[in-house]
Amino acid sequence: MAPSSSIEAHCTFTLASDVTAGGLPSEEEIAKDLESSDNNVKKHALKAAIMAMLGGETMPRILMQVIRFCINSDDKQLKKLTMLYWEVVPKYQELTGDELLLQASGNAVQRKLLPEMILVCNALMLDLTHANEYVRGSMLRFLCKVKDEEILGPLIPSIKNCLTHRHSYVRKSAALCVFHISKMHADHLIPDGPELIAQFLSSETDMAARRNAFLMLINENEEFAFEFLGQHIQEGITQFGDGFCLLVLELTRRVCRRDPTQKSRFVRVLFQMLSSNSAAVSYEAAWTLVSLSGAPTAVRAAAVTYANLLNGQNDNNVQLIVLDRLESLQLKHGKIVQELLMDIMRALSSPNPDICQKVLEIVMESVNARNVSSVVTTLKRELQKSLQEDSEKSVAVRHLLVDTIHDCAKKFPEVAESVVGLLMELLSSSDRTSLQVATFVRAIIQEHPPLRQTLLPKLLDSIGDISSPPVMCVTLWILGEYTTPEDAQETFDAIVKEVGSTPFVIADEIDEEKDENDTPKLVTKNIVLADGTYATQTSYSQAKIVEEDKTPKLRKMIVVHGDVFVAETLASSLTKLNIQFPCVDKPRTAKTVLIICAICKLAESGSTVSMAQRSSASDCQDRCTLCCRILLDPKTRELLKPILLEDGKKQLGNYLLKVAEEQPQKKKKDEAKPVAQADDLIHFRQLKTMAVNAGDVDLDDGADLARATGFTKANTLAEELSHCYPLSGFADPVYAEASVTVHDYDIVLEILVINRTPNTLADLTIELSTMGDMKIVERPQAHNIGPHDQTTIRASIKVSSTETGHIFGTIVYTDMATQEQKLINLNDIHMDIMDYIRPATCSDEMFRSMWAEFEWENKVAIATSINSLSDFLDHIVESTKMKCLTDRPEGDKSTFLAANLYARSVFGEDALVNVSVEKKEDGKLAGYIRIRSKTQGIALSLGDRITSVQRGNDK
Repeated sequence: MAPSSSIEAHCTFTLASDVTAGGLPSEEEIAKDLESSDNNVKKHALKAAIMAMLGGETMPRILMQVIRFCINSDDKQLKKLTMLYWEVVPKYQELTGDELLLQASGNAVQRKLLPEMILVCNALMLDLTHANEYVRGSMLRFLCKVKDEEILGPLIPSIKNCLTHRHSYVRKSAALCVFHISKMHADHLIPDGPELIAQFLSSETDMAARRNAFLMLINENEEFAFEFLGQHIQEGITQFGDGFCLLVLELTRRVCRRDPTQKSRFVRVLFQMLSSNSAAVSYEAAWTLVSLSGAPTAVRAAAVTYANLLNGQNDNNVQLIVLDRLESLQLKHGKIVQELLMDIMRALSSPNPDICQKVLEIVMESVNARNVSSVVTTLKRELQKSLQEDSEKSVAVRHLLVDTIHDCAKKFPEVAESVVGLLMELLSSSDRTSLQVATFVRAIIQEHPPLRQTLLPKLLDSIGDISSPPVMCVTLWILGEYTTPEDAQETFDAIVKEVGSTPFVIADEIDEEKDENDTPKLVTKNIVLADGTYATQTSYSQAKIVEEDKTPKLRKMIVVHGDVFVAETLASSLTKLNIQFPCVDKPRTAKTVLIICAICKLAESGSTVSMAQRSSASDCQDRCTLCCRILLDPKTRELLKPILLEDGKKQLGNYLLKVAEEQPQKKKKDEAKPVAQADDLIHFRQLKTMAVNAGDVDLDDGADLARATGFTKANTLAEELSHCYPLSGFADPVYAEASVTVHDYDIVLEILVINRTPNTLADLTIELSTMGDMKIVERPQAHNIGPHDQTTIRASIKVSSTETGHIFGTIVYTDMATQEQKLINLNDIHMDIMDYIRPATCSDEMFRSMWAEFEWENKVAIATSINSLSDFLDHIVESTKMKCLTDRPEGDKSTFLAANLYARSVFGEDALVNVSVEKKEDGKLAGYIRIRSKTQGIALSLGDRITSVQRGNDK
């Protein structure tokens, strides 16, 4: 975008606005302060002058004051401010009326330099020949920003002399300055620039200076750059530093993009840089080599480099970037990635769950029958390491490892037996991994019958170590469902031993004061010392040792905690074992009936902790009644025996089959997405102009730029207009409207300001303020707007959390016709929470875990005109940008619907929503939507959003 003024064209810096406190001083005050002998006063005055000129003031008197009182100062900070002033100050005389007419007619007008600029050029030349290398280097860096040929012309000899200075700081700055001048005015000022820099490069030893010189050669004269590379390729390019190597890679991509036949010239250089000690150089060389060549040797070398970077870098961001490259490499060269799979798996030692997840995704895509044993061995080793740590991250990594082992066992059944033994140890853990392992064991036993004989005894042995009620339910169901008639009696006796005696009564605990001998007691007594004197001795009596509770965990779940679900599963499993006995075993049947009666008594007592278990007490009694009928009535036993022993396996088999069918469908949908649409334009590299080919566009800069700016698709006009807000009315003297662009953590405001009066408005400033967790990081600057003119003002706002926020403010300006200061209040801009919400997915176990953990809840009553349950759920999902985790029933015959929704914000915050809705007899929907989150802001904001959108359209 072209600059809106000549000041913006030359302004390349920002300055702290501490001098604006209380208003900027006038031109006379600044001129007077510049005459002061105190350097601090001069600095403050010079800062004020720069800020005023940035706001549109001309201040012609200040130029001569700066030349007189600041140009010869030895203060380094004052010299730096003086250079910034030279950037801002107008350097040319104003055009006369005749010259303006001539310029308007399309003729070129030669602008005249101000006479004071001769003194400025003399001062610049003195700094270029200064004895201090810092002053010289700073002046050379400043000249890189000067574009005026009349100012640079007299300084060329001094700049060339700086190329031979003894200090490397001066030489590298001089090389950069020569590059800038050659790029802007090569023909007039420095026609021999490439030859001069090529000679300088051949004798230069400093890495930074050599890099700057080579930067000029690859942009101004590539032949000299090729000649230098050819002379030093035997010595090794990596010895010249990281910056130089990155420039060589840029030259490689540029030349090969323009002329693909030149690839062979750079292959040797690329292979040298693959072994560089710099991670940036080796990474860039690897992906450049892959983009230039698809040969197996080149791809393998690049993949080895990626693997080394993955294991040699501790930065999580670097590892994630490298893993992304390996994933893209895997799509086209999967066999090469398979060869390096064990090296890639070394990254599983990282404590970061995101890195482990990406590694495991690559592993599951590359595992085959030849390497599955090695992969499973490595996974088992990492799982054992995670068992030794109890941190939250290790639990997440353990969950991922178990998932991957499960997938490997499903793909390759021959390894299932080798991993189940280790996974059995996890059944005793208290986190969600134990339930995951139990589910995995259940699937293995169902899908691989030959393994049942080995796994069931191990499962029976571990039942005494299980402490999680859901895991106990799964374990009892497996034992009751898959135990063979030959082992039924042994399994029955082992489970009954864990249950203990009946009835289930908690022993009365007598809450009396502890005996004096049971607690430590302070004892003081007098003793006689060896010399016959008396002394006092104080000691503690030994406390009584408390005996460890040896109650079996299964009995403790039922009797102490009153878990109805475990008790109900126990009754069902014992009944299944009884009907598998070769003949009716009356003692065991009687024992089972006693246990079932004790369970019924427990359900009647209402001693359960959970409200859900209290509501299930009647279901438990019905189930127990059915089990007693099966045990005591031979006809009922014969009738229900096939159902009890076979239908459970069939239903589990159907469920596993459905899960297995859904996963490949998701993968096929991802792979079926077209890379390009049928009506997309086709870009022919040969038909592009040489300027585009030789530009700075890299081989895949398009994707990188889109990813960096947050745009994955082009914004339509409708999307842009939906984020356009009018800030003032059409009747106001100044009309303003804001276009809001949200880039994750940043909000960019582009405010269009139109002067609707015939007068000039001076010092027009938009003063913005925010409510919520937002902070203004770039405030709008003051502008002068002519009659009926317009300008665009930008502001940046930083957002740190998902919370509804407001942006409000005023427009302050001075009407030059009346010299009155006026103020216009602006409309508020309401920031929508939906700009930060992204749909995400998680497992049911993780959802329940987060639901129990999060403390902030917002409950919204359902009041809608929508009559269909599925339509209402679709409307909520679409309006909140959330992902529905619950499978929907086919058809719309049900009168009740419960669904879980999940989303994550760009700040990593989780949002959980539970929709419970039922259809009343009159056809209207009623119920509640509950929102839970870790922070209050997202819960309240999402609740407000649902309240405003849930009514939908009238049906």
